[in-house]
Amino acid sequence: MTAFDAIVVGAGQAGPSLAVRLAEAGQSVALVERSLLGGTCVNRGCMPTKALVASARAAHVARRAADWGVAIGGAVTAEMPRITARAQKVATDARGNLQRWLAGVDRLRLVQGHARFTAPFTLQVGEEVLTAPRIFLNVGARAVVPPAFASVPHLTSSSILQITHLPRHLLVVGGSYIGLEFAQAYRRFGAEVTVLERGPKLLPREDDDVSAAIRSILEAEGIAVRCGAGEIAAAADAAGVTLRFGDGQSVNGSDLLVAVGRQPNTDELGLALAGIAVDGRGYITVDERLQTNVPGVYALGDCNGRGAFTHTAYNDFEIVAANLLDGEDRRVSDRVQGYALYIDPPLGRVGMTEAAARASGLDVQVATRPMSRVGRAVEKGETAGFMKVVAEAGSGRILGAAILGVEGDEAIHGLLDAMHAGVPQQVLRWAVPIHPTVSELIPTLLQGLR
Repeated sequence: MTAFDAIVVGAGQAGPSLAVRLAEAGQSVALVERSLLGGTCVNRGCMPTKALVASARAAHVARRAADWGVAIGGAVTAEMPRITARAQKVATDARGNLQRWLAGVDRLRLVQGHARFTAPFTLQVGEEVLTAPRIFLNVGARAVVPPAFASVPHLTSSSILQITHLPRHLLVVGGSYIGLEFAQAYRRFGAEVTVLERGPKLLPREDDDVSAAIRSILEAEGIAVRCGAGEIAAAADAAGVTLRFGDGQSVNGSDLLVAVGRQPNTDELGLALAGIAVDGRGYITVDERLQTNVPGVYALGDCNGRGAFTHTAYNDFEIVAANLLDGEDRRVSDRVQGYALYIDPPLGRVGMTEAAARASGLDVQVATRPMSRVGRAVEKGETAGFMKVVAEAGSGRILGAAILGVEGDEAIHGLLDAMHAGVPQQVLRWAVPIHPTVSELIPTLLQGLR
């Protein structure tokens, strides 16, 4: 048995940074990883998928070149082996940088293998037994594949990053963030694409106007969208896969992407042997400081159900490190929730939707402004989408916002930062932003609150 001061299980976004902080504070640390360093973001998520999206945008802009007065001779085609290789290189380079960083840290030992609890504060990794008074779980999540699709050839958000062919017709089951990003990318590469969503609209977490605008953007590019599909049955055939809906209609495609959600990687950790509680969906239960029901054991990132993003996982690290090493008292509830959907144009989101704000009983004011009235969008020739902000009447507290439009994923930070600082809209509307930018319309947007 090998004893450490701390064991970190999982080298995703939170794990390596926490392991390094602990080691630099003088503790002996084991960082255990069963697969690839970097976790989902580096290997199967943000980095390779956004590299893919960048290639898709290049193809889209090239086809639209004439709109900007630029002539391109010949057809624009996607060379999928090169596109896939580029995305993989982005991930490989990031993984290599992480490997070199960790190798240079004293008192930090990287252990390759699958960790499983055999007793409280004791983990078996291969033939080795590790123990520590503090254990940090950063084990991530994986794609869910319902039984209806498991028996037919299918792709997930991980395996689709490995294909080097262009699907003739890509069927995407799941009309949410992951599915829509891949749908638009492969449509821009030249595939026929159909998106099928069981519920009544795309992106069920978003307001109806945001959802409808995103659907219009995708349909304008030739993506077929079918909402309200209900229960979907799948069958393999000579042409690929056929999906049948609850109303008897069907669609055939050459390739099937299943993007209906994710589940935490907690089912093979032996958590019960350590007395660590999970909820009904398998997420590790944590308090405001990310400690589990077992004092000394913490859960960070996707596996704790308190955020499903790289930036929330990293903030989990920041919270734990600040509390344990810096004498602070940081809590999960301190952070303002923000995220983005990386279709093109992107959706930047922060805080509450209008529907959620009204459902909470608050006295709500709302303002919207089409991107067609944003000078930067007009100049760039990209005017799809709109801005929206939700505030509380009287106090002026900004409750939430959405910017669906060019550079929306960056411009949203002006509102996110104001919400974090507790700045009311009456103050923010007097900011003097730089012209010409997308962000410069935020004060004008706020003046329209009604």
